[in-house]
Amino acid sequence: MNDLLVMAQIAGRRCALPAGDVKSVIELGAITPVPRSPDFIAGITALRSQALTVIDCRLALGFPVIEWATDHRAAVVHVGGHSYALMVDAIEDIATGRTHPENVPGGFGREWARVATGMVETAIGPALLIDMPALIAGPEPLGAAA
Repeated sequence: MNDLLVMAQIAGRRCALPAGDVKSVIELGAITPVPRSPDFIAGITALRSQALTVIDCRLALGFPVIEWATDHRAAVVHVGGHSYALMVDAIEDIATGRTHPENVPGGFGREWARVATGMVETAIGPALLIDMPALIAGPEPLGAAA
């Protein structure tokens, strides 16, 4: 594979975000809530006078929010002509993927099936490779699971 990956923790799992999709990692400042937005959209924030939609990755996957997260950094991605700040539990490092994404017998779990394209091996351990558009789309509607 040999692709650069931004390694992050989301809901207790090591995840790999394709570095080509990540424009920067920022310290999250003030987040302004957006009325009537889905729960997984934490609000909007500004980066050099550009508005970013802030996605809470835990909620986007269907996991409960945690109050003890101490990493206030977010990965900035550009998908479908829009910019997003992805709130994760922690940003770990940059690593190189050593293998192509592979399926895991038994799967990754219901929450991950929609957004994980496979497991990749890196120098710091295995990680779920994340499909950015699928993550940003938010959780599956109730009753939509197969």
